[in-house]
Formats: sequence, C-alpha cells, structure tokens
Amino acid sequence: MKKLLLFALCFSFLVGCKKDKTMEETPAVTSPDVKAQPVEFADAKYSEMGKKSLEDLSKGNMDAWMANYADNAKYYWNSGDSLVGKAAIDKYWRNRRGEVIETITFENEIWLPVKVNNLENVQKKGNWLLGWYKTTAKYKGGKSMTQWIHTSFHFDENDKIDEVNQYLDRASINEAMKK
Repeated sequence: MKKLLLFALCFSFLVGCKKDKTMEETPAVTSPDVKAQPVEFADAKYSEMGKKSLEDLSKGNMDAWMANYADNAKYYWNSGDSLVGKAAIDKYWRNRRGEVIETITFENEIWLPVKVNNLENVQKKGNWLLGWYKTTAKYKGGKSMTQWIHTSFHFDENDKIDEVNQYLDRASINEAMKK
C-alpha cells in the first residue's frame, strides 16, 4: 500500500511538471518491439465511475452504489480493518449510511485513472482509479467531521470494483460519533 501511495504521489508530480519543448516536437516512435510502459493513463470512464459512485453514496442510493462492486470485492482501511465480499461491504455501508451518517458530501475531487501493466509498482495489474476528495459527514448524533480521504479502486475485467483501499483519519470520525 505504501508503494501505491508513493507511486501515486510521484506520478501526480510528474504529470504536473511542464514538458520540455523539444519533447513536444519529437514524433512518437511506435513499433511492435516497444514494450508497454509499466504504468499509463487509463480510460477516463473510470473517473466518471468514481464521481458517480460518490454521488450515489451522498444521495443514499445504496443499490446504485453497490452495483459497482464485484461479488468477491475486498474493502480495506489504513487502520487494518477490512470487509470481504460484496454482501459484507453492502451490509456495512448500508447500515452506516442509513443508521449512523445523516448526510455525507464530497468536494474538491481529484481523480487519476491509471493502468498498471506490470507488478513492479503494485500488487495487481489492471485498471486503478486513485481518488482524493474532501469529505464532510454529519452523524445522527448531531456532530460532524471534515477531512481529506484518499481511496484507490481496482477494477476487474468486467469493470467492477474488486478492491478498495481507503486512507482516512479514524480519530476524527470517532470524535464526531461521540454522544
């Protein structure tokens, strides 16, 4: 996970750097002998899927939100907690959204879809969506919390989410849930 986060930060930095003018003028050389890059941009549709997912969660439309998940999906938090299987993810989030969280909003979203072509960088090849967003949740007890959350989503061959890794501050959530 640390490698993925480090990769994402380095990749984001490199993408943001200004290109050298000579690089822009050099025509791309393609040949069958050229190997695929270790990592490349993935289809922008994954960014749209991430945005829609947050909209569904914000609206409390749990059926639409869960439609994005594969049956064998795994959901991990940086605290070491995890959920395994679509049914477990559904039960947890449906309860959380319906019984614990009154409202949840997401803003200032940043999405980066990447395709990993080899395993030097992460544990799974394929399409990943890296997302950063400011989250504000108001809990049923009346308190709220706001924090930046980073989430990485891996998509299977059917474009269903089969792995989520979420990095957040559990302390601010626990404080907001105190009665």
